[in-house]
Amino acid sequence: MSLILDPAAPLFADVAGDIDVSFEFFPPKTEKMEETLWESIQTLSPLNPRFVSVTYGAGGTTRERTHNTVARIARETPIVAAAHLTCVEATREEIDAVANEYWAAGVRHIVALRGDPPTAGAKFQSPVGGYENAAALVAGLRKLHPFEISVAAYPECHPDSPDPIADLDNLRRKIDAGANRAITQFFFEPDTFFRFRDAAAKAGIDAEIVPGIMPVMSFAAVRKMSAMCGTDVPAWMARLFEGLDDHPAARQLVAATLAAELCRKLYAGDVRQFHFYTLNRAELSYAICHLLGVRPTDLTGEKAA
Repeated sequence: MSLILDPAAPLFADVAGDIDVSFEFFPPKTEKMEETLWESIQTLSPLNPRFVSVTYGAGGTTRERTHNTVARIARETPIVAAAHLTCVEATREEIDAVANEYWAAGVRHIVALRGDPPTAGAKFQSPVGGYENAAALVAGLRKLHPFEISVAAYPECHPDSPDPIADLDNLRRKIDAGANRAITQFFFEPDTFFRFRDAAAKAGIDAEIVPGIMPVMSFAAVRKMSAMCGTDVPAWMARLFEGLDDHPAARQLVAATLAAELCRKLYAGDVRQFHFYTLNRAELSYAICHLLGVRPTDLTGEKAA
């Protein structure tokens, strides 16, 4: 029996660190938030992530701040920087211009998304002259430059999709258009990912599918985000975080343990790539990576002393 499945084995004893990680940030709105972001990047950078990505606000509302953050990461750090790009509130020419600016800034990785409307709850409508969906955006990017392209996947079905089959068809169109990998929306139980991975394989999708991991910094915030994106929050999670609102340190310990255990179970199912939604905070993601055997390296790839 594998140690990782042996109940007698010490927690995480055999997780060998043979994994790749990536991290997601959002562009800062204030000077203080920018300071926090860069502290987080400096903390997580020694873990040698495959890439870090920077989100793009609904309706393109953070376009300039996203560009500035991604360009600075590419300019000032050894990390591969990936920029989110959406189809919302912009023509093809405008989006192509943004992509060309990224290429000129040395950014070679795009996370191509349909995006959310600027008004919460509104139905997405492709702007006149714009890209109609993420698959079209991927195809458009492929015509511009040889970007590495990641796209989104939804283990519990995108809220706008009529059913899981249609959702998988949409994912396949994005991969067929030239995407290199899919990164999933966050989820809280390993079987959710395994079922989706099996369904994707059955549907002929053979691209890499990376689980997105959301450490719980605020249970109320996670519940709100989950309701917006159709993610199931198990009843046991509510019980687990109950009473921890006034105990942030205890809540952080519980959150780190919970997310690390999810990753451990995914690891047991042959997952070796993980994408962490950091919310611009490094501590939880760093702790989880440490439990998974990821250790700091210097710029040559050697383990730091």
